[in-house]
Amino acid sequence: MTEALGYFFISWFDPWLVFLIAVGTFAGIYIGAIPGLSVTMAVSILISFTFAWEVNDALCLMVGIFMGGVYGGSRTAILLNIPGAPSAIATALDGYPLALKGEAGEAIGISTIMSVLGGFVGIFALAAFAPVISDFALTFQPRDFMLLGLLGILLLGSLSGESLAKGIVAGALGLLIGTVGLDPLTAEERFTFGITELWSGISFIAVMIGLFGVSEALAQIHHLDLPAIKQKIDRIVPSWESIKKYFGLSLQASGIGVIIGALPGVGGDIAALMAYDYAKRTTKNPEVPFGKGAKEGLVAPESANNAAVGGAFIPMLTLGIPGDAVTAIFIGALFIHGLNPGPMLMIEQPHMFWFMVGALFLANIFLLIFGLTGIKIFTKIVEIPKGILIPLIMLLSVVGAYAVNNSITDVYWMLGFGVFGYFLKIYGYQLGPIVLGVILSRLIDENWRRAIISEQESLGAFFGNLLTSPLSLVLTATVVLILLSQTPVFGWVRRSLKRG
Repeated sequence: MTEALGYFFISWFDPWLVFLIAVGTFAGIYIGAIPGLSVTMAVSILISFTFAWEVNDALCLMVGIFMGGVYGGSRTAILLNIPGAPSAIATALDGYPLALKGEAGEAIGISTIMSVLGGFVGIFALAAFAPVISDFALTFQPRDFMLLGLLGILLLGSLSGESLAKGIVAGALGLLIGTVGLDPLTAEERFTFGITELWSGISFIAVMIGLFGVSEALAQIHHLDLPAIKQKIDRIVPSWESIKKYFGLSLQASGIGVIIGALPGVGGDIAALMAYDYAKRTTKNPEVPFGKGAKEGLVAPESANNAAVGGAFIPMLTLGIPGDAVTAIFIGALFIHGLNPGPMLMIEQPHMFWFMVGALFLANIFLLIFGLTGIKIFTKIVEIPKGILIPLIMLLSVVGAYAVNNSITDVYWMLGFGVFGYFLKIYGYQLGPIVLGVILSRLIDENWRRAIISEQESLGAFFGNLLTSPLSLVLTATVVLILLSQTPVFGWVRRSLKRG
């Protein structure tokens, strides 16, 4: 135990490593806040720069960017309704309505505190329960990952609008967009219509920026004459009473984030949605309805997506399996520096495991410091007159879409989806399920195909396993219940049970 603690504090007592973690966390917050500049992109670029560095130096910088970037996406989600990252989509549901009420400062303060709390829960789970959670993650079959992806789309469809039917249509449209390009298993063309530029598919960043950024800018044109909303920034740090009030929900949402984050290839976006769904179903008397500025709608997803960071490191360090796209890059970095992530890492090089845990812990402390600074300047974005703000949003959207692949084609897609999203808003369709459908399309598509192949292409065997595997049965029942919950029969049964 003493030896483990020594490894844990290596980065704490080396001024250079402390500096790298601080710089990485600060940079991650503002990279994550800019739509189009993803944490995955930043960490992947860093590998080439840190190739000749000492392994500890490289890992500290990447850990800081990862931790800061996951949180940073909430800033623009709250202020502009443009999630800086997919994991912040759920945050925008209640964060942006709070900004419209002039409470952006308090909203960012709450999201910061709860993100830090969720981060600590994830790190504690990584240190204490890594082997146990990894074993649970290995029980997931391809069909379970497919069901988990469908569940994520249904949750957002049912949570972000009054009509589940419109949510399902939006999610299905996202899945369709996500299948454009070359088939990941056979490399055959799908929905490309012979156009070479579509072989690589449609960038989900272009879709996300277009649907959230450009469509919002177009919608705001109708309100040019409205005065800018003055933000109340006298209180940024939440009161102790407020923290105590939401502490229990934050811990529960963080537990969801750890478990979902530990599932290979899933990530914090589904964790945030599931936590948001949990909060909506368990909060009996919110001060305001969810979707209208409920603070519980900030606490749950922000706790969960940061807790998912620690969860994502669990399969990476103990099994050599990436928990998400960023930890997949971490695996590459560890291999480059001569390390072998997986079961033998804990035996042959336990110091690396505890070093990573210590670096994550320190990065989370810096997240608290940097997350609560600069808010007064950041909130001034909302107070900019719309005649200036709308062109600024359009400019940032163009830069963000182009920066992903340095492709003008992505800019065209972004503008097209912006106009499309504007008309969808007019007709009451939610945009979140479309973006999530594009993001999860690969997860659902590949695992559906793998599940069918593993059952020797027998649909009977596939559906039979859905009912005989306890884990698959729970996920299937959840999907079915969400669908049935929107039918008149379900409402009749619920009213009958209440009368009984």
